[in-house]
Amino acid sequence: MAGPASGELKHLRLRRQLQDLARGLMPGEALPGERQLEEMFGVSRITVRRAISDLVRDGELVREKGKGTFVSHGMVRSVLHLASFNEDMRAAGFVPSTRVIAAELGQPPERAVRHLQLSAEEPAYRLQRLRLANGAPVSVDESWLPTAALPGILEEDLTGSLYRVLSAAGHPVRKVEQTVQAGAASSDTARLLDITPGAPVLLFHRRSFTGPEEASRPIEYSISTYRADRYQISMTLAQ
Repeated sequence: MAGPASGELKHLRLRRQLQDLARGLMPGEALPGERQLEEMFGVSRITVRRAISDLVRDGELVREKGKGTFVSHGMVRSVLHLASFNEDMRAAGFVPSTRVIAAELGQPPERAVRHLQLSAEEPAYRLQRLRLANGAPVSVDESWLPTAALPGILEEDLTGSLYRVLSAAGHPVRKVEQTVQAGAASSDTARLLDITPGAPVLLFHRRSFTGPEEASRPIEYSISTYRADRYQISMTLAQ
């Protein structure tokens, strides 16, 4: 009778076989269904699901409810540091690109009003962009910027690094305060990120400052929504 060790060997062997199968497919292509994988590799449904779950957890596969299992476009692992999206993606070995969704004058949310030190009814520039890595959507960024300090910013090329644009305007980002929390994708965000509404996402609330430390000034407030299956945060802690 096969024991636990035999089951473990089957699981590990199937995992390697599924990795080989995925390497022969293009990102976004579907794997065969679970029943077909059972027949292909002569294993149980439990073994198939366990191996797939491991590869989904590691970012190699993506499971979409009601649709199937697909080859991942790759997971970006970011070490927390002060860098633009473009710098972050290149450091992780991906080619970054950006699509501007909106660049307009608007009424900022309360958190942006407080951070940018605006009056209650004062408008700000709203910049919404879809950020991609190797052509696959990774995040939707919504930035709020003060009009007084950046009067011509909407006329700039905003498909590259916003930090570069701010620096060229005389307001280089010197410090950032950031919080990260789990969330669920809204319908609009899900459409841009090519995920189902309600899918898990990572929400980054970022407060950026310019100027010397003793006289720093707020220059940007942003909310970035990242696909949880394509972005991973890495950090090193020491005592």
